Amino acid sequence: MKEFEIRSYTKKELALMYFPHSTPHTAVNHLMAWIHRNSQLWGHLLSIGYQPTSKSFTPREVRAIIEQLGEP
Repeated sequence: MKEFEIRSYTKKELALMYFPHSTPHTAVNHLMAWIHRNSQLWGHLLSIGYQPTSKSFTPREVRAIIEQLGEP
């Protein structure tokens, strides 16, 4: 299996890795729900500059997500 690469991902791209059998819209909704429910992760993302209206995650944000949620 290919090693997960830390890089910029669109929300849709990363969400579909976690929820491959969902539609893109549903996958993003599920991923964001997971992120919002994890208050430590949500707070950390906001502290490193995450903007809720952004369409993508920076490599730093992706690293924080996989540290909390695990690799997709």
